[in-house]
Amino acid sequence: MSSLASSPQIGTGDHPALSPPSSDPEFRFLLACCAIRIPLDIYGPDSRSNPVLDWQRLLRLAEHHSVTPLVYQALRSSANEVPQAVVDELRLRYEHNARRNLVFASELLRVLECLEAHGIDAVPYKGPVLAETLYGDLALREFSDLDVLVRPGDVARAREALQSLGYVPNIVLSPAQQRAYVQSGYEYAFDGPLGRNLLEMQWAIVPRFFSVDFDVERFFEHATFAEVAGHRVKTLSSEDLLLSLCVHAAKHAWIRLCWLRDIATVTQLAGVNWEFVYAQAKELGILRIVGVSLTLANRLLAASLPEAAMRRFQMDKAIAELSDRVAASIPESEEYSTESLAYFRLMMRLRERPSDRIRFAMRLALTPSVGEWTVVNLPAPLFPLYRIVRLFRVAGRLFSQRSN
Repeated sequence: MSSLASSPQIGTGDHPALSPPSSDPEFRFLLACCAIRIPLDIYGPDSRSNPVLDWQRLLRLAEHHSVTPLVYQALRSSANEVPQAVVDELRLRYEHNARRNLVFASELLRVLECLEAHGIDAVPYKGPVLAETLYGDLALREFSDLDVLVRPGDVARAREALQSLGYVPNIVLSPAQQRAYVQSGYEYAFDGPLGRNLLEMQWAIVPRFFSVDFDVERFFEHATFAEVAGHRVKTLSSEDLLLSLCVHAAKHAWIRLCWLRDIATVTQLAGVNWEFVYAQAKELGILRIVGVSLTLANRLLAASLPEAAMRRFQMDKAIAELSDRVAASIPESEEYSTESLAYFRLMMRLRERPSDRIRFAMRLALTPSVGEWTVVNLPAPLFPLYRIVRLFRVAGRLFSQRSN
């Protein structure tokens, strides 16, 4: 076992807590329900007996942050402490989620069987796999789609294979656009038999312009196995899962508590190789992203982390300021526009290496997307000109925002 993994553990009591303002008792209560270790005083003066606690707002927050099953798990045995109508509503939502997740798990197995039959190696990512491996119960995690990781070279064959199950990509691209999209994008969303945007086939963790260049082939080499609905499936190693979840949460500015809870839960898995996590984060230039994610998981959700690991990930002084900023915005957070000036500034602040900030800015400005292909229809030989179209469109949007 590595020296980091065997170090003393840090809990929330060792550092000043990053918590929402005291004027937000519902969100404080929500954090208590979702914490790795639910506080014994969850029904103390700051929660149940607080006369301003708004139970309907708590329900809305739980839904907004996709943590309703965890809140129900924390409160279901406390009917005497919580209004019965609230417990009943939580139970109904929990049972609905459980039924839906069973259907999703069955569909995931059908998709994996189809890909395997066509000789395509696939690793299910998030969704039912996380519910079973991290929470030990398919019903305890909310998800609205299925995510499956394939190698970039298998994308075209996987698209064709999935069509035999009734899946249809929700974007239509020419052959030239498809080749460019595999280079610059990271996923195809499919409409399927169970609804729209049901399946996301990914060949990268984030789009190329984010400039976090994970080695997907290494993901497959390090993949392990888990069970979903009694079936053995591949899954990411704990270390690769932690890094990819941190980057995914950062891409969305950590606006949903469910993503932080996933990260917090991964950190509690036995045998996480923290030396490897640190080395990979440093190589990828995401030490700051991982540091903010671990700090939030530690302070908001009581994730116990090896002391040596936390010290190394918190050496960057910018992490504390960024963590404070993110924590303050989480309660009623809304999705950032990835093309807004505020989002651009945040992503730049999250990268510790100047070279990565430059790559992010350049790729964001010059990497064409579906939007550019929709605006202008260029023949394949003129595809390089889409970079100019992209540059002018991005510059126009940023100029418009600065003017407002």
